[in-house]
Amino acid sequence: MSLLIVGTVAFDELITPFGESGKIIGGSATYASLSAANLYQDISIVSIIGEDFPEAKLELMRSKGIDTSGIKRVKGGKTFFWKGKYHNDMNSRDSLATELNVLEDFDPILPEKAREAEYLMLGNLTPAVQMKVLKQMSKRPKLVIMDTMNFWMDIAMPELKEVLQEVDLLTINDEEARQLSGEYSLVKAAAKIFEMGPKYLIIKKGEHGALLFHGKDLFYAPALPLEEVYDPTGAGDTFAGGFIGHVSNCDEVNFDTLKQGIIYGSALASFCVERFGTEKLIDLQRSDLHERVMQFIDLTHFDMNLG
Repeated sequence: MSLLIVGTVAFDELITPFGESGKIIGGSATYASLSAANLYQDISIVSIIGEDFPEAKLELMRSKGIDTSGIKRVKGGKTFFWKGKYHNDMNSRDSLATELNVLEDFDPILPEKAREAEYLMLGNLTPAVQMKVLKQMSKRPKLVIMDTMNFWMDIAMPELKEVLQEVDLLTINDEEARQLSGEYSLVKAAAKIFEMGPKYLIIKKGEHGALLFHGKDLFYAPALPLEEVYDPTGAGDTFAGGFIGHVSNCDEVNFDTLKQGIIYGSALASFCVERFGTEKLIDLQRSDLHERVMQFIDLTHFDMNLG
């Protein structure tokens, strides 16, 4: 069994109330794969980078058990770059620069091993690119997870709905769920989205946790209260990577396993926001992750006598 993650490998430059990061590595596939690698060791990335992306950063990924052979390096090209400034509440931000560079012509070609993946995560890319990846799979994965955003709902809704028919689980935030479904109630929104194809739905609510829907089943996981949120960039991708990393490791897709995946994803995301970029994910010890998961369990566990 193996896990394939398709998304961006990029440069970020971040400004927060805690300081400035300078140019650091980022991108959805970077965060998701480094997160998943804390739980599972057979991971492949498909992405695109420019000549300016350091080989040492790819070697770092490989040292974590991540196969980078599906990352295409474009000679003479520049890597996707985003610069943003967060406001004091850390929930809102301004985009100061977005340079698509080589990402503008991303046409993913999956290596042979990647086509055999048992688990597939489609990062937030154009629906056309997501569909192209799906068509290259040599067999139906056990679980296909897809991320998207309101931008694609605005400009490519027909193509987005075609992809939704082919995926098992969609992960979006509450605002996007309302836009996609046309329903304000998240329970009604989930029911509408299930009619589009997915069997499972994760609605992320940022600092207020995440909801997992499957038919009439519902699970809610709170976000862990933290003393400091240093940098929220990549938290959603870290969450998704931890989630599918746990499911891949269990090699079993059911509601209980997905609930556990929500907790692992939330725990890893809570580490991610404590430092700039991927710094905390790279140096994380398994014992620290176990302790953080236990904090989530303690946060939500209680006994009650109804007699």
